[in-house]
Amino acid sequence: MRAVIFDFFGTLTDPAAEALRPGTFAETAAALGVPAEAFRAAMVASFPERIVGALGGTRETLRAMAHRCGAEPDHERLDRAVATHHAGAERVRTPRGGALAVLDHLRARDFRLGLLSDCASELSEAWPETVYADRIDVPVFSWREGRRKPDPRLYAVAAERLGVPAEECWFVGDGGGREHDGARRAGMRPVLVTNAGYPGASGTRVDPDTYLPEHRIDELDELIRLLGTACDNG
Repeated sequence: MRAVIFDFFGTLTDPAAEALRPGTFAETAAALGVPAEAFRAAMVASFPERIVGALGGTRETLRAMAHRCGAEPDHERLDRAVATHHAGAERVRTPRGGALAVLDHLRARDFRLGLLSDCASELSEAWPETVYADRIDVPVFSWREGRRKPDPRLYAVAAERLGVPAEECWFVGDGGGREHDGARRAGMRPVLVTNAGYPGASGTRVDPDTYLPEHRIDELDELIRLLGTACDNG
């Protein structure tokens, strides 16, 4: 096995940080000048559109959300809302404890590292400035690709760009978006990060996976032992 492809939210990020998302939405709503609950409802309802790029970038998305809330923000208000929204998104993508060390360890072991994330525009736009960017060889964002997990084309794209056959890739994620079943069907070896130490984290998963992988770990740093054992066993 020569490559490891990671999910992003709840896998590389702190699962507890998801609890910050409603507050960040409220901050963006205030900057847009729309009711917080109406904005939150619009964001939740538009998730399937936002993660495949159907609403454009963050600025275009927030303009669309404002329209759905009955508002027409001017350029200055929209500028403030975009800045506020990006700042909130940065807090939500705080790395989980030990995640960066795991990535550094795997790179030192010559694993190719990929990312496969169902995400809206915020992550893709900010990616080059994140602490993850220099550690991931190939990031694949649903927003840029125009499709979401478990679409087999996403897994094929990730493997192709890594230059590694799908059969030689691990896929590591917390189980949202039916991602493990997608990885299994693509020929990858899936690993579930249960996040057992984060009460309530499973409730934030969108379209949770009903397929339960053979390989399961509670914390991300257990991946090092799992991969090391698998490699030792050939």
